Amino acid sequence: MFEQFSRGYYLGRLYVEPRDDAAAAMCREQHERVNEQLYASGEGVERTDYPLVMKLGSQHFAVHGDAQVPADTLVVPEPMLEDANVRNPPSLEEVFLAKADHAAQLLSLSEGATILPDTAV
Repeated sequence: MFEQFSRGYYLGRLYVEPRDDAAAAMCREQHERVNEQLYASGEGVERTDYPLVMKLGSQHFAVHGDAQVPADTLVVPEPMLEDANVRNPPSLEEVFLAKADHAAQLLSLSEGATILPDTAV
């Protein structure tokens, strides 16, 4: 689903569509699998429900798992689609997934905000 892109990111392609909720989400099973494969350190029992940090357009945001979201789909608040220049959703889009260390930095900077400031790729 995601492949190596740079020192700070993985690159993937997901169908992006609008959501009325203020939080971004993806399929819960895929969220847990990505979390386990890319964010877990491999030391003991680890949680797989921590938010993933993704970048669409120029905005970073936390992504949670949701059983109601179809596989290979990322749902985001409507204003985020406009900011990312996503036309005619659902649309297959390139999405960046911050690597674990970069994600931790971005989340600590956000202090619980859903949308984080842009940083270079």
